Parts: sequence; structure tokens; C-alpha cells
Amino acid sequence: MALYEHVFLARQDLAQAQVDALAENATKIVEDMDGKVTKVETWGLRSLAYKIAKNRKAHYVMLNIDAPAGVVAELERQTQINEDVIRYMTIRVDELETGPSVMMRKQERSERGPRGDRGDRGDRGPRREREEAPAGE
Repeated sequence: MALYEHVFLARQDLAQAQVDALAENATKIVEDMDGKVTKVETWGLRSLAYKIAKNRKAHYVMLNIDAPAGVVAELERQTQINEDVIRYMTIRVDELETGPSVMMRKQERSERGPRGDRGDRGDRGPRREREEAPAGE
């Protein structure tokens, strides 16, 4: 069996429960055809680079799949029919990531704050006043 990553974008006006139902439906399609979904990650509601079908944002979901090629063809066919999915992409990979994906690690970094693990650097003391440049320079 081959290994795949399947990512789909769901419409922005869907509730999180509906997005989870879409992921469960995709999982059911794969498992009904003797495939296996090893991991499901919901990346949340994210902004799109450009409008797609009047949507500025979309719910991102990724599935790691271990299945034969026919399963992926059927999954893509079902995904294409669904009106709630605005884009999808399936790629074949040599091995599946075991831990959190890059997108999930990126979210963890942003939750720590803008300075990451560096802290507030309170040991530096107060800032000095700026000198104003003379007019005309």
C-alpha cells in the first residue's frame, strides 16, 4: 500500500462540527475500501492567499492515508462532488510524519508569543530617548 497526504479546504461559513464530519466522511471512504487513515489534523480557519468561490478564509484539514491508489481516486471523486469543499490536494509521500505536522508546530510557536522562548528581556534597562533630526535633512 502507498502513503498519501490529503489536504482539503472547507468553506469558511461551516461550523467546526461540520468540518469534523467532512473529515470523518473522508476517513469512512478510505476505511470502507480497505485503506487506513493514520492521522487527522485540523489546522483551523485560515486566510487564503486569494478569494476562492467568494471565500476569503477556509477550514484546513489534513489526513495521512495508507491505502492503494484506487482508494485515493474514489476519495478525490467524492471530495470533488461535495459542495462544502472548495479545494483539495492529495500527494504521495515516501513516509508519513509521526509527530505533529509543520503547520501544527507553526501554531504552537505563535501561541508562545511574538518573542518565542526569549522572554521579555527585562535585564536591559529602560530605552534612551531618541534624538530628533533637524528639519530638512
